Amino acid sequence: MGDVIHTLPAVAALREAFPEATIDWLIEERWAELLCAPGTPRRGPRSDRRPLVDGIHAVKLVQWRRSLFTLATAQQIATLWNDVRDMRYDIAVDLQGAIRSALLARLSGASEIFGAAEPRESPASLWYMRKVITYGTHVIEQNVSLAAAIAQQKLDARKAPLPRDPASEDEVCKMLGAENIQHFAIINPGAGWGAKRWPAERYGQVSVALAEQGVRSIINYGPEEESLAETAQAASDGTAIPWKCSISQLIALTRRAALFIGGDTGPLHLAAALRVPTVAIFGPTDPARNGPFGTRSIVLRSPASLTTYIRTLDPEAGLLEIGVDAVVGAACKLIAGAQHG
Repeated sequence: MGDVIHTLPAVAALREAFPEATIDWLIEERWAELLCAPGTPRRGPRSDRRPLVDGIHAVKLVQWRRSLFTLATAQQIATLWNDVRDMRYDIAVDLQGAIRSALLARLSGASEIFGAAEPRESPASLWYMRKVITYGTHVIEQNVSLAAAIAQQKLDARKAPLPRDPASEDEVCKMLGAENIQHFAIINPGAGWGAKRWPAERYGQVSVALAEQGVRSIINYGPEEESLAETAQAASDGTAIPWKCSISQLIALTRRAALFIGGDTGPLHLAAALRVPTVAIFGPTDPARNGPFGTRSIVLRSPASLTTYIRTLDPEAGLLEIGVDAVVGAACKLIAGAQHG
């Protein structure tokens, strides 16, 4: 999810540079709602429901790996790849920098394949025809510099539009109305792996402090994160409400939030993309590269934290040094700034 969101500004910049170009996106099916609202045609004129790209090719790599040698999987892959190659793309650009994304770009049949000279996974560069020396500290800046090389002109990071799904907008409004919630923060105890997860009970304690400031908390959680949400809710003394959203519902909910609090994870980057003030709680990953971009934010990180992407199960030691008071103080500062501004 974070990789997709970090790519949006570069694609928005390419859209501005080439307004008449056909720009399509090859994306994992489970993240397609970041580009296209449910029930919307995957190709055709752009609208609020699919505002950025002209078409979507959705892959199901995780599912396909589990049933790689079945006839059904072979048929799905063949149909998808015929659709991709039939488009006869002039350019394919790998903005993820992974081996699999680079290989998929090469298999697209595009005339030119662009990628970073030093991608996230070094072997990925073997599949590129045009290797670009990227610049910038943040991954969004690096992606935009790659887009600039394609456009052969200076490009700036642009706020990218996200889909609006009327059904999800209605669901969020009904939920907020039923709970009589107007001014709220989203707290997000989950993260991709344990080392990045600030303890869930501390999120509940933050919720108690925010409630004293007149700000309710909604706990966002995803698949297999039910226990985190339950722990946060139990520690909140009834001040936090857990809500498991679809991606489209999360977009609609985040648009209405006064604040987002969480670690280095997709929903944090979604909040930043929607210009929601964020308190970012970082541990082993580098906020200079992966932190909230383009919005008012306070990043909390202990000097004891070292940058590493080792996927351990337990929270990183430096992350645990960040106390509840520090998070509450940062949240109150952002809320006060928004009210004053």
